Amino acid sequence: MAQLNIVLIGPQGSGKGTQAAKISAAYGIPAVSTGDLFRTHIQNESPIGAKIKEYINAGKLAPSELTNRIVAERLDKDDVSGGVILDGYPRDVEQLAALGALRPVSHVILLDLPDDVAVERLSARLTCQKCGAVYNTITNPPTAEGICDKCGGALIQRDDDKPSAIRERLKIYHADTEPVLAAFEQKGLVRKIYAAGSIDDVFAEIKAILGPVLNR
Repeated sequence: MAQLNIVLIGPQGSGKGTQAAKISAAYGIPAVSTGDLFRTHIQNESPIGAKIKEYINAGKLAPSELTNRIVAERLDKDDVSGGVILDGYPRDVEQLAALGALRPVSHVILLDLPDDVAVERLSARLTCQKCGAVYNTITNPPTAEGICDKCGGALIQRDDDKPSAIRERLKIYHADTEPVLAAFEQKGLVRKIYAAGSIDDVFAEIKAILGPVLNR
């Protein structure tokens, strides 16, 4: 069985986190999200977490040097020795170069989504103030309006989920990530999926891509 080292690329709202979790469950390899790594460091109040928090509070992205360091530490763990799903990494050419020194990439799956659809999806996102659970009034609404199913906490719309903020993040995505895609395309690694479909439909396309590698 060939080792799966999968890169999921797509704009905000394309469902990378959801699909990464489904791939992880189906193929038995861990999903690694830079966002989750950042949150863990912040929650643990590590020195790196303090630096990341400074950038977040200033409305800025963490620099690639810091992101590369965190990802390298994560990819050194035993549980990813047999393969990994990278959600949101590499984000730019500097991170792409760092990844190239860490391990080979077997698949790049682009979850393509028009900007207008991404804005619509993310504008409908709600986050629990208490436990951090994420809902979407369109695709994954809470059972009771404004209340978290998991802990009963209040659901709010974060400032970075407002349309103006989303469009700014999409501009950064296009500027930074399109060169990464171009580099992967030169290697023939990119498979494109239209991500506006249902979660199950998108995952079926992903399985069609990964299936032959696992002889499934």
